[in-house]
Amino acid sequence: MSLTGTPFLYTAVVLTVVALILPLVLWSRLRGPKALRVAARALMLLFAQGTAVTLVFVMVNNQNNLYDNWADLLGTGNHVQQAADLGKDGTGNISLKRLPKVRQHFSPAEGPGMRAAGGVEVTQLKGQVSGVNAEVYVWLPPQYKEPAYRHHKFPVVEVLPGYPGSAKAWFGSLHANAQLSPLMRSGRVAPFILVAPRTNLLAGVDTGCANITGTVNADTWLSVDVPRMVMNNFRAEPAPSGWAVAGYSAGAQCAVKLAVAHPDRYRAAVGMSGYNDPIGERNSLAAASPALRAANNPYLLLKEKKTPPPIALYISGESGDGYQAGTALASVAKAPTTVHVVFLPRSDGGHTMALWRPQVTTVFRWLTLEMGKNRPHAKAGSTTPHGRSNDGSTRAELASGTSSRAGAARKR
Repeated sequence: MSLTGTPFLYTAVVLTVVALILPLVLWSRLRGPKALRVAARALMLLFAQGTAVTLVFVMVNNQNNLYDNWADLLGTGNHVQQAADLGKDGTGNISLKRLPKVRQHFSPAEGPGMRAAGGVEVTQLKGQVSGVNAEVYVWLPPQYKEPAYRHHKFPVVEVLPGYPGSAKAWFGSLHANAQLSPLMRSGRVAPFILVAPRTNLLAGVDTGCANITGTVNADTWLSVDVPRMVMNNFRAEPAPSGWAVAGYSAGAQCAVKLAVAHPDRYRAAVGMSGYNDPIGERNSLAAASPALRAANNPYLLLKEKKTPPPIALYISGESGDGYQAGTALASVAKAPTTVHVVFLPRSDGGHTMALWRPQVTTVFRWLTLEMGKNRPHAKAGSTTPHGRSNDGSTRAELASGTSSRAGAARKR
């Protein structure tokens, strides 16, 4: 039975109801030795508590898309077939143009939000370069199948969850497809293809979207294998002009790092409630050593670049949870790099889906403008969609880009 399926939820509800009724019906009717009656009553109480906890977990998991399946929950999943040394650029000097095209079979995805706005498709991808074998979800904009667009290529946004988090989260919890479909039809948001690859590749740890020889090549999986597959199977614009990446929490750190590290693969990145130093996620493999932390810290990468990359970054967050990471990036950004930082007050919510869900339409309007998909590219700040102002807030220029570990270590 699927962990996130409706049958499991209904089973949990029925068992919880039964567990509540049993003591009411049987408590005073039990017969036999006193020790046996005490044991039976204790078991009924434990059963009631266990089913109640299970029901709460199932509801929270379905709402936030934390664990996709039983393997993720139990820590038995492993999606890495090999992790060769791929060098600094993550390709192992492989000529990507000479690799055979990736042809994939897609099927309708199951789960909450997967059938909204035309439905989400899923495929199992074996990464030719990264050695990762995992699922990738794809949602096509409403214009994609219209005859008038049959020769049109579409821009792409890779959407990344936090840790722990399911690749389905942007559809099941943030309702990105349902929110964006009417805006795309009306022309207020460009018709982006949304691509959601699995990021939880190893049991019990966050990869930090890093390449770690012998362990995982998560960076290459996300920035090489997944984009190649999408461009081989759909009418997708080429990189970097047609590609962006967006994430929340640990996914925000990953999104910004990918864009800063690979301006030849991405034009823009969105980070909601993220951090710069990988140590912001205590289970991150990218925080295992000072060298890995530095190599996967977008603040340090941006600061040390001799040639500023032609990328645009949108960073939103509350004080102590993403905002300082954004101001740190803005403090070292030089043209043509642009960094738009949005301050969110505590009243907007905490480190939850309730904070990120309302931002979906805003960040995609920003992406539409920044990537020049509706009108000529505008200077940063001149036509940015309305968002919370950061005027009057204190700039924090921290090397890590986080105000404190306590604030940055929150995860979803």
